[in-house]
Amino acid sequence: MQSTQSRRRFLATLSSVGAASLFGADASFAQERPPETTTVRLGKIYGICIAPQLIAEDLLRAEGFTDIRYVATVAGIPAAQALARGEFDFTTNYAPPLAISIDAGEPITILGGGHIGCFEVFAREGIRSILDLKGKNVGVQSIGSSQHVFLSAAHVGLDPAKDIQWVTSTSPRPMELFADGKIDAFLGLPPEPQELRARNVGRVIVNSVLDRPWSQYFCCMLAGNREFVRRYPVATKRVLRAILKAADLCAGEPTRVARQIVDAGFTPSYDYALQTLKEIRTYVGGTTIPRMRAVFTRCGCARRA
Repeated sequence: MQSTQSRRRFLATLSSVGAASLFGADASFAQERPPETTTVRLGKIYGICIAPQLIAEDLLRAEGFTDIRYVATVAGIPAAQALARGEFDFTTNYAPPLAISIDAGEPITILGGGHIGCFEVFAREGIRSILDLKGKNVGVQSIGSSQHVFLSAAHVGLDPAKDIQWVTSTSPRPMELFADGKIDAFLGLPPEPQELRARNVGRVIVNSVLDRPWSQYFCCMLAGNREFVRRYPVATKRVLRAILKAADLCAGEPTRVARQIVDAGFTPSYDYALQTLKEIRTYVGGTTIPRMRAVFTRCGCARRA
């Protein structure tokens, strides 16, 4: 019953925003109004894959926002819960943690898709598939993180709670533990996969950009705090429009965007940033906005058109 009620609230909130106008319907009076608030807070995770959100500041200012804040958070369920608590107003996050949180009754509204994949699973020699991770030490950022949720969902013939030895560490990071041979596998998000390939460390056994079924679904999606979305529908529409325009820039001008996010201090390596932007070929930019006209009624797990 709780799940059904959550989905009903989800659909009701989308109606209050005006989903059709969000995705390019005919101009209306609401589209011409200024945002109801000029302050917006965006959750910031470690990862180049949310580049559209990171470079959207000037576009948000053009939409009428004057106070734009980035709030550090941890991707996955922690970020979803922080969004629900109102610690920030919008964030781009991996779809399954958003779905899990919505089904648990958290006040979150998903607004649109970002891209279809960025995760890569690296393993040592002798490990060829997720099934081979049984009994192995696998590094993730934290329990409940996007990396942990992805690997828990990607299992075939495994009980992830019993068959995988999860290793979490903030210093050294799981990537460094893997590079030093102290764990058997590691799931990374940009720029970590790019760095490991440059160092010729490990082998990729899952690439969510290329491998089915992950490549057929949205990976990261833009979500908003439900109360913000309900109170400020025009502001919400303008935030989404700005981030979609930023996604266009990521797809069309990766060299410019890579330089911008490095200069802004979001990531240190221009080469890894550029490689990431080129590899994530499916940012939802202007040419693909018509594909998003359908409302995502599956709580962030909608199939790509």
